[in-house]
Amino acid sequence: MSDEGIVAPEGASDIIDTDYEIGQDNIQTQVGPFGLDIHNPVFLISGLAIIALVFLTLALPEEAANFFGWLRPAVTSTFDWVFLLAGDIFVLVALALIVTPLGSVRIGGVDAKPDYSYTGWFAMLFAAGMGIGLMFFGVSEPISHYSSSLAEGAGAPDSWAPLAGAVGNEVEARRLGMAATIFHWGLHPWAIYAIVGLSLALFAYNKGLPLSIRSMFYPIFGDRVWGWTGHIIDTLAVFATLFGLATSLGIGAEQANAGLEYLFGIPVNNVSKVFLIIGITGVALISVVAGLDAGVKRLSEINMVLAALLLIFVIVVGPTVAILTGFFDNLLAYGQYLPALSNPFGRSDTNFSQGWTSFYWAWWISWSPFVGMFIARVSRGRSVREFVVCVLLIPSVVSVLWMTAFGGTAITMLTAGAQTIADAPLELKLFTMLDELPLAAITSFIAIVLVIVFFVTSSDSGSLVIDTITAGGKVDAPLPQRVFWATFEGLVAIALLLGGGLGALQAASVSTGLPFAIVLLLGCYALIKGLLSEPRGKKAS
Repeated sequence: MSDEGIVAPEGASDIIDTDYEIGQDNIQTQVGPFGLDIHNPVFLISGLAIIALVFLTLALPEEAANFFGWLRPAVTSTFDWVFLLAGDIFVLVALALIVTPLGSVRIGGVDAKPDYSYTGWFAMLFAAGMGIGLMFFGVSEPISHYSSSLAEGAGAPDSWAPLAGAVGNEVEARRLGMAATIFHWGLHPWAIYAIVGLSLALFAYNKGLPLSIRSMFYPIFGDRVWGWTGHIIDTLAVFATLFGLATSLGIGAEQANAGLEYLFGIPVNNVSKVFLIIGITGVALISVVAGLDAGVKRLSEINMVLAALLLIFVIVVGPTVAILTGFFDNLLAYGQYLPALSNPFGRSDTNFSQGWTSFYWAWWISWSPFVGMFIARVSRGRSVREFVVCVLLIPSVVSVLWMTAFGGTAITMLTAGAQTIADAPLELKLFTMLDELPLAAITSFIAIVLVIVFFVTSSDSGSLVIDTITAGGKVDAPLPQRVFWATFEGLVAIALLLGGGLGALQAASVSTGLPFAIVLLLGCYALIKGLLSEPRGKKAS
């Protein structure tokens, strides 16, 4: 296996008591049929299991729909406290890394320099992180929490409504709805990504281990990470990544199809969604072939420009003053309600904690191998403090601004009598909100393009990550292997969509997110142990 791009710096810590070549020798790879760089047994186990899942789901759609319909509520109702507690731990660890001396450790060694500019780096991590989600939930979630809080306080813990006077109080219901929304799109998801991304970057670029999920756990399991312990970890990472991506692709197909029907009359049905997934997966394959710099980076930067233009448009032509003042008020509301929102025990608000938060946390956790490894690959040369601030705080602030602009504008329209926004299906709420603003046809078309390009960048970068895991951390695995995984992401999304709709996709994401939450909690300990052995206080010249 080539070790190009993963070279341990001189004086690497003795926390790694085996050298990188031994690690490579123990992660067996071989060039198999069709030019695939097979990592035994991770590639074979994950590949065959996914093929079997696709076959069974398509062959037995009714049984699959019933199973997935049972799976998601069963997992979220039983283990909601696990998801919430894990999310809180990830946030606390990430914030601690900013304020402690460990923040001065540099990814890649004391002399490492960044591979990408801030603009390119931020564009890639943000596009990979939650692009489709912001488009889908940016209007629908604030409206949902606002409406339920106003009516009965169901959008948050039951005790909040009498305390805050949200029932019948539009102002407090708005604050409560936005705080609940920001909770799902702020510190917690980005903390998950930051922990995974930083762990992978540290052990690959500072310790000289392969860029694979198993490498995070060397301080805990030692040489066992090269055996079945590591195989299980990497296989779980492949499943989590694939199902997390499939959920996003399903959400993207739902919204893109709804937008195309809204603008051009294209019917909303499974046939249209399947063709959308096939078409967009084809575009993703082109981007995969083009490579990281020519493909993912360029598409991510295009998406950032389009998203920024749409955001600025809504702020300028929408209720500008309400958006700008609401941004700060929403941050205060988020801080006010955060302790109650993040409390993992004694919850009575089952609709919110299980129906919303548990699913989100499982979704973010299932995305974390994908987003974390992708961020790690493009973050060499950053200090730990710089990394965590940029990955945790800046995207969280941007998410607050996005939700304030889109969700706040929709709530303002709703209070002014635009009932169509509240009555529209979730996937159409963005388009009905834009329809109340000038140039609706143009902005709605841009929104569809954004959904599609976010779709492409997620599939593209996700296939690169799965490819790296199944090749034992090799960052330049053969092209046919990347094409294989990009294709199968689309096939899994299609199979689950036909075998139970969006609920099946969400159930698959939740079921893989649960075991991986436990894995990542162990990863927090391994990360801190690894950072403690690194030189601190020096910067690259």
